[in-house]
Amino acid sequence: MNIVILSRNPSLYSTQSLVNAARIRNHYVRVIDHMQCDLVIEKGKPQVYYHNQKIVNVDAIIPRIGTTATSYGVAVLRQFASQGVFSTLDAEPLLMARDKLSCLQILAGHGILVPKTIFCSNLFTLPFMLEEMEGYPVIIKLVSGTQGMGVIMAENKVNAESIIEAFHTTKEKIIIQKFISEAKGADFRAFVVDGEIVGAMKRQAKSGDFRSNLHRGGVAEWVQLTAEEQKTAIDSVKILGLKVAGVDMLRTHQGAAVLEVNASPGLEGIEGATQVDIAGKIIQFVERNKR
Repeated sequence: MNIVILSRNPSLYSTQSLVNAARIRNHYVRVIDHMQCDLVIEKGKPQVYYHNQKIVNVDAIIPRIGTTATSYGVAVLRQFASQGVFSTLDAEPLLMARDKLSCLQILAGHGILVPKTIFCSNLFTLPFMLEEMEGYPVIIKLVSGTQGMGVIMAENKVNAESIIEAFHTTKEKIIIQKFISEAKGADFRAFVVDGEIVGAMKRQAKSGDFRSNLHRGGVAEWVQLTAEEQKTAIDSVKILGLKVAGVDMLRTHQGAAVLEVNASPGLEGIEGATQVDIAGKIIQFVERNKR
């Protein structure tokens, strides 16, 4: 097959892992920076150019689209879709998953447990909304944040109001979430490919931090998910219409609560923790759909 990986950095672990997995299986694979693609939109003749050359005869694309390139990345995904090219990630599911607020709304609306979350549009109602959280600390998150950046714990009401006011001055959209103390600084990521969990890991925050992200110093290890956690992860991915995704969950007194669904999850942490060839699973998924 002729496979194109959309990635801004060919040297990243995830990109290289996918390249190697494809070549081992005798596929021709190229890495293309989606931000350098030019799109020609015309009835019956949608075209994608890269460095002034038309991209043709592509069997499948594997998008690795970061948060800073979502808008243009979505346009490129739609262009390939209009050509009938199979993709492991579609435009609308990416948009739903990438917006933390929308993602939580959709999941909760379909019966998935999520941490109690508040979206407050103005400072006048903020004190009343904070009363809804029923205690402190609370977690304040940028809607557009990633890898643990833009996530702050507020220990009390005064602290929370100050942080939120600061974000409002910069016109940033934020959400407020209940702090899940019983999670003890750990979350669980289930990696789902084509409706099946192909790997799972526990991420533990470093001492003195509550963020378990590996980019923030958290450590990862293989974990066996409960039947409930497996169902929650698979259902969440299905609801959002994703084909390949990482589902981050917390163990709460009420059960498995979904924190976030990552539409373009990294491979380094999950492959290292599980010793599973996740990239190979993704290539096999592409092969099944091409056939």
